[in-house]
Amino acid sequence: MTPDTVTPPTGENERIRLMIERARFVLLDFDGPICRLFAGLSAAKIADEQVRWLAAQGLHGLLTDDVREETDPFAVLRAVADRHPSSDLVTELEERLTQHELTAVPSAWPTPYADAVVRTWTAVGVRLAITTNNSARTAERYLASRDLTSSFAPHVYGRTHDLHLLKPHPHCLTRALHAMGAAPSDTVMVGDAPSDFEAAAAAGVAFLGFARNERKAKVLREAGVPQECVLSSWAPVLRHLRRTGIPAEA
Repeated sequence: MTPDTVTPPTGENERIRLMIERARFVLLDFDGPICRLFAGLSAAKIADEQVRWLAAQGLHGLLTDDVREETDPFAVLRAVADRHPSSDLVTELEERLTQHELTAVPSAWPTPYADAVVRTWTAVGVRLAITTNNSARTAERYLASRDLTSSFAPHVYGRTHDLHLLKPHPHCLTRALHAMGAAPSDTVMVGDAPSDFEAAAAAGVAFLGFARNERKAKVLREAGVPQECVLSSWAPVLRHLRRTGIPAEA
């Protein structure tokens, strides 16, 4: 099996079925479960641009060699925030990342079946929120482009200028729970990264992993997510929602 081979969906898994049926509130990570934001714009190139921009400001020495080789723009942003928390420099770098994200929206790839799952959950009365380390402006622009705003608004919670509140900190999850009046016991979070899993645990909500390929599934399993709680496709969730309709009473 190659690293990008998707494991067949396990949609009839009993544990996942119960999680879906009991959920009154669902918190969704954005990049992954909803779309591939950087499908048409390389995240590695954005990280490189961040490093080069810092060098152009005379701040080459601010980053370690390991960070300069990073392919994750969040890692570069975090490294700067660790050295200069709440500074104008962090604010500027965060805004530059937001602009890159906004530029990526038109070329983002919708995750298969995600739109239909969102609309079906909405139709059966489940309340949804976005809880993401991406900019809320980015998520809102993407949702508007897919005519999904009404399924989430106003509950889109993204990163703030305080980068220490990025997941795995549960800040965006607890904001969503409080704003929606959601009990953690009635809530499921869907995410594709260990930081999502850790944030869900800290917020006291159930976690459903989403992995579009075996490599991502392995990362989730190694982080402690049970195999039976990892989805590789929204298709079985959509089938189950359409078959059963309204979620079970808590």
